[in-house]
Order: sequence, then structure tokens, then C-alpha cells
Amino acid sequence: MRGSSYTKRNLGSFSPRTRNLVIWLLVVGAIAAVGWWREQSTPALSGQARVIDGDSLWVGSTEIRIYGIDAVELHQSCTRAGQPWSCGSEAAQALRRAINGRAVSCRSKDRDRYGRTVATCSVGGLDLGAAMIKGGYAVAYGAYEADEREARDAGRGIWSSQFEPPGVWRSRNPRRPSP
Repeated sequence: MRGSSYTKRNLGSFSPRTRNLVIWLLVVGAIAAVGWWREQSTPALSGQARVIDGDSLWVGSTEIRIYGIDAVELHQSCTRAGQPWSCGSEAAQALRRAINGRAVSCRSKDRDRYGRTVATCSVGGLDLGAAMIKGGYAVAYGAYEADEREARDAGRGIWSSQFEPPGVWRSRNPRRPSP
């Protein structure tokens, strides 16, 4: 249309700042789309769970480490009011109670250095990582920081006692090889 005030614009006719913004938005959108697709295409592991400790379980033949938390170790003790208590055993019991025999659904996020699947897990809509942190049975490990703060401020679980952070406890009490 000659003589019209309408002209077709292409990306080259935008200012460099606008062009960079459009390119940045396209890149961010593409990254978000790939992340969404990966999340949707990752098969969920689901079924009956067998608890190992406060942050690990078996679903079928897959050993899973719950993403974003580090629970006190199964054989770890804490001190409350000057008395030792089996905080590690209690953490495992808390995870068993949260699952309560129901089917667990886990979505894989990674693998750890021991070859375990690192996953977010839920049961009946309950995020198990969040439940363990909110109950005071684990410390945040890359996620759930606000939930940890809430449990710490309320003095729940390990936050009502003196305890070694699980990573420190593991370094002082290394696993012995199986015979």
C-alpha cells in the first residue's frame, strides 16, 4: 500500500535495546519451554514405598533421595534437655507416618554421587520434603529454606535440641563397608 502510514517492521528496524529485549524474551521463553517439557516428559515413579531413613526410600527397585532436604541420619542422636534422643530414628518414623502406607509419587530431578535417584516425592498431595522440613526432622538442602526457618522459629524436632548438622555427623561417622 503506497502512500500509507502503515509500514511492515521487521526485527532489524527496532532499536538495538528493543531488539535485545525481544531476543532475551525469546531465549527465556525457549528455556522455560524446554524445562517444562523435561518436567512433563520425566516419568513419575510411583508405588508403595519402603523408608530407609528420614530422606531416603525405595519405590519398587529404585532407591530415592528426597530432593532439597538433608535429614538427620538414622543412627544419629541429638540432645534435648541434657538427654540424648534418637532423632535419626524419629526422623525415619516421621517419614513413615507421612506416607502411612499410601502410594508415593516421585518425579526424578537428578542422580547423586551414590547413583540414587534424587526426586521430589509426594503422597496424597503432601510434599514429603516440605513435611520433613516443617516437622523439624531435616535441614534445607537447596530448597525449603522458608519452611526450615518456620520449623526453627517454632522449635520443632531437631530445632528443639542440640544436634550436629547431618553432613557434619556423616563426616565424623563414615559408613563402614558391608562385609
